[in-house]
Amino acid sequence: MLRLPILKTYKLFIGGQFLRTESGRFYQLKNKKNLVLANVCLSSRKDYKNAVVSARQAFSSWSQKSAFNRGQILYRIAEMLEGRKEQFINELVLQGITLKKSREELDLSIDALVYYAGWCDKYQALFSSVNPVASSHFNFSVPEPTGLVSVIAPTETGMLGLISVLAPIIAGGNTCVVLASEKLPLCSITFAEVIATSDLPAGVINILTGSTDELYSHFSSHLDVNAIVYCGNNLKVHKTIMQNCALNVKRFFNWHKDWKKSENRNPYLILDLQEIKTTWHPIETIGNNGNKY
Repeated sequence: MLRLPILKTYKLFIGGQFLRTESGRFYQLKNKKNLVLANVCLSSRKDYKNAVVSARQAFSSWSQKSAFNRGQILYRIAEMLEGRKEQFINELVLQGITLKKSREELDLSIDALVYYAGWCDKYQALFSSVNPVASSHFNFSVPEPTGLVSVIAPTETGMLGLISVLAPIIAGGNTCVVLASEKLPLCSITFAEVIATSDLPAGVINILTGSTDELYSHFSSHLDVNAIVYCGNNLKVHKTIMQNCALNVKRFFNWHKDWKKSENRNPYLILDLQEIKTTWHPIETIGNNGNKY
């Protein structure tokens, strides 16, 4: 008897839940032989708004977690990814990536998570400072998370680019909404299944799938977003995002990089999405008349 295969519908990951798009739309992802691999949700502006609400609600608790605890959670995600490595490799191969390149991409993705897990409790020591001042004060500068970050992920890689962008963002205590690669979306939602079964709190990472051309303007114009990271090289998109960022003075970064190069994995990506807080603290002096400030 002829049996029709059941295609998986890759849902959105918002607030720790797998949801269908509010628009009810989807597109069929096909391989080079024009065979349908899966149904992938086409996110709408409403989906993005819902994801922003979830990310904002999660920010307070995530940013207040100890740096050591954040490092433990990132390492746990790396452990989970290692355990499901073959599944991700198979999905990359289905989308047209060679087996050798797929294995390399997964190894580098896991290494990136471990790398940033190690930096979680170290970057503040590197980027903080005690500043000399001409008064009786201690003056400290300490990095703190920027807040909610919107990300338009790299389109050339299905896994490595996504992980290389997400890891430094959440390592620094930020929460994020990510628009996954339109051409290679399968691994992004499967990665959401890893996140959902790890120790990462709901809402810290929210993953949408869909059209960059349709959503990039909404990503950059939302007024409750503190920063946006664009990983493409389209000049029109780049210009529009910069203009929209001026609406509420968002931070904007273009991380269009070759993520296979080790120099593009560094703690300065964490620093990009930090605000430097400077504190003045009076020094107590003891004189002839007792304690003075």
